[in-house]
Amino acid sequence: MAKYIIDGGKKLSGSVTVSGSKNAALPIICASLLTSDKTILKNIPDIADIRSMIKIISALGAKVSFENNVMEIDASRLKKMNMPEDLICKMRASILLIGPLLHRFKEVKMPFPGGCVLGKRSVSAHTRTLKELGCKILDQKEELHLKASSLKGKKIILPELSVTATENLLMASVLAQGVTEIRMAAIEPHVQDLCEFLKKMGAKIQGVGTNFLKVTGIRALKGCNHKISGDYLEAGTLAIAGVATKSEITVKGFNTTDLDALWQKFSEIGVKYELKKNSIKIYPRRGLKAVEMLRTAVFPSFPTDLQAPFAVLLTQAKGVSKIFETLFEGRLNYLFELEKMGARIEYLNPHQALIIGPKRLKAIPISSCDIRAGAAMVIAALMASGKTEISNIRYIDRGYEKFDEKLRSIGVWIERQNGDSKK
Repeated sequence: MAKYIIDGGKKLSGSVTVSGSKNAALPIICASLLTSDKTILKNIPDIADIRSMIKIISALGAKVSFENNVMEIDASRLKKMNMPEDLICKMRASILLIGPLLHRFKEVKMPFPGGCVLGKRSVSAHTRTLKELGCKILDQKEELHLKASSLKGKKIILPELSVTATENLLMASVLAQGVTEIRMAAIEPHVQDLCEFLKKMGAKIQGVGTNFLKVTGIRALKGCNHKISGDYLEAGTLAIAGVATKSEITVKGFNTTDLDALWQKFSEIGVKYELKKNSIKIYPRRGLKAVEMLRTAVFPSFPTDLQAPFAVLLTQAKGVSKIFETLFEGRLNYLFELEKMGARIEYLNPHQALIIGPKRLKAIPISSCDIRAGAAMVIAALMASGKTEISNIRYIDRGYEKFDEKLRSIGVWIERQNGDSKK
């Protein structure tokens, strides 16, 4: 099993550019199946989840080329076939195939999508809303089995601000008959990126960036070229790494307004930084202050995907910081690894914990629990003096492109072991 060895306790310097957004690329790849024309996607991150999605759609008959972060998809000969169960069960994003495949085949049968173990992640928001468009739900207990001879637009209120349910409903609506009103729609940057891609294909979507989307169905979509937006979550992770190591670094290649909630917390704890439209510069600063509450919520509030990296930073802040993870009951599991490193933590319940700082972290073997917790463990290792071994980095590979290479470019001593060892 691949692992990282990181020699921490050192300052970083220089600049680093983030990759394209994984969370935008995956639904956009799925949306490419809505047309028989070729689509060209640029700035696609070369990560494990993207490679898995390529294998899934290729198994369905799509022709895909992927080189130098540019992907060309030809879905003109898509076939109704069994999906590769091993890949579907490993990746939650595979649920985004439902909307496009309903239009292509009038029927979708697939195993339950998997992914990181973050607690219960119901599919009911997907099936309930698709049913309102005219889809028949034949099974959602043993597998997902849906049929739809035709889909008709109507006013739909999502039961929650679900990103993937919003995305599936969007893809199902663009070719449905009539007008679909989607209320309580998620507004994350990757949802907006999907909307812009669909509009380039010819879709008629109003209200992009708001919780009320109006979709007027059309008969067919066309191929197009599209560049995936920069990964604001990777940018946030790297910015936090700069703060954690008291370093001066610049993170580039993303829309900084997507992370207003993080910048607010930076100001609250005493971080010195400079924002531009597509970059942030972090300046060295000692004496961080605790936050009264780090509460995650849907965009534009503090993102759950940056909760773990920021919590690691809070181990160095003076005082008591409260973490309140509102979305996933399994998202605080990484705190057990952090505690092994010497962090002082009090668990209140599966959603809440206290971090008491500052506390020096020590270099010991630790493990990654999920994609974002893996990145958090890397930050913890950067803060600890000596060599830290991080196992289960397959999670990191799923979400961060060439993460070790980017860290190495700004001065991190990091070695990847098991098949690709380098400093």
